[in-house]
Amino acid sequence: MKSIFDTVSFECSRNVTKSYSTSFSAAVTMLAPSIRQDIYNIYGFVRFADEIVDTFHDYDKERLFAQFEKELDMALEHKISLNPILNSFQHTVHKYSIPRSMIASFMKSMRLDLHKKEYQSFEEYNDYIYGSADVVGLMCLKVFVNGDEQKYKELEQSAMRLGSAFQKVNFLRDLKADHEELNRSYFPNMDLTRLDESSKQVIIQEIEADFEAGYQGIIKLPLEAKFGVYTAYIYYKKLLSKLKKTPSMEIKHTRIRVPDYQKFGLLAKCYVNYRLNLL
Repeated sequence: MKSIFDTVSFECSRNVTKSYSTSFSAAVTMLAPSIRQDIYNIYGFVRFADEIVDTFHDYDKERLFAQFEKELDMALEHKISLNPILNSFQHTVHKYSIPRSMIASFMKSMRLDLHKKEYQSFEEYNDYIYGSADVVGLMCLKVFVNGDEQKYKELEQSAMRLGSAFQKVNFLRDLKADHEELNRSYFPNMDLTRLDESSKQVIIQEIEADFEAGYQGIIKLPLEAKFGVYTAYIYYKKLLSKLKKTPSMEIKHTRIRVPDYQKFGLLAKCYVNYRLNLL
């Protein structure tokens, strides 16, 4: 029966999330069970696309990406795929009527990572972030509001700003890997080989503004989603705080992390704030 295959597919998406991101998977477990699996399904899809362009260096990445894109189109059209990750994703897309335009924007940004190395204008930079991060936030928002279009419109901009904040933190955290291993530079008009405190502060201020706008949406989320999204927000805010305190020269040569013991402390703090209705 197909239900068995769907169950296996869903389990694959859960395993992908837990294997690739312990922090994000911890936040997902804070979501209500009714929406948890659909967020796993979205993450599994975006993770696999990202892996193709970022890590499969010994293979023909362009061919693999084209094959993945073709299988994605077939999954969305026929509502089934023998690729369990795409089978899970198409289930969520159809369940919540996620627009194809969002998926196309995401794939466009991922495709850019196959060849594009620098973003020399803010227009290019913002377009990339929209496709790689903002629309992922919007896909999740579709799940969170469960068909409430008024609530979706109310929270759309804040969801995009939160997605932007998360992505920009990732850019700053992964500066060394992106620049040295992938030869990429996302921040426009900035020589990352000479990143100084002044340049870093410009990036930090931009991220902090995104976080503030994103938080205004978090406090208005349905209860099923609020705690999980708030947990992810607090984790990324902590990561930004560590990046802010880290000298720019060190950021260029190492990957800043939040230790596990601090993650547990943050989770406890999130739970207390949530239970005391402080957000």
